[in-house]
Amino acid sequence: MADREANRALRTRFDDVFGQYQRLRSGLDELQQELAEMRVSADSDDGLITVTVDPRGQLVDLRLDRRVYREMTPEQLSRAIVETTGGPPARTTERVTALMADYLPADSGAMRFVRDSNFSSLLRRQDQIMHPSGHRDD
Repeated sequence: MADREANRALRTRFDDVFGQYQRLRSGLDELQQELAEMRVSADSDDGLITVTVDPRGQLVDLRLDRRVYREMTPEQLSRAIVETTGGPPARTTERVTALMADYLPADSGAMRFVRDSNFSSLLRRQDQIMHPSGHRDD
């Protein structure tokens, strides 16, 4: 009787995991499309500069108002562009994380990687399993 109960519990768990997989798989095409189309823009404080980045935070568009050439030196313009490009990547990470939250657990390696871009995040759980004492054989 205990074996049947254990089998029933395992079957229920399997059905749950398989359902999660099917939901993830069916939504991947939509997710990929949303990510491919995602753009985040920001304007400089004075509105003279507009930058747009893609989901990876890479600059895909830069627009300069004609007034920048009269109102800024080249050095000021360079600094203003760098400052303006600082915000969109962080907002992009937030948007990507929000999209991915429907598909991946918040504490998963993939989600940590999306947030911190650190490859170690992808293997943190495996490292803990393989090296429970915290020591690695590097």
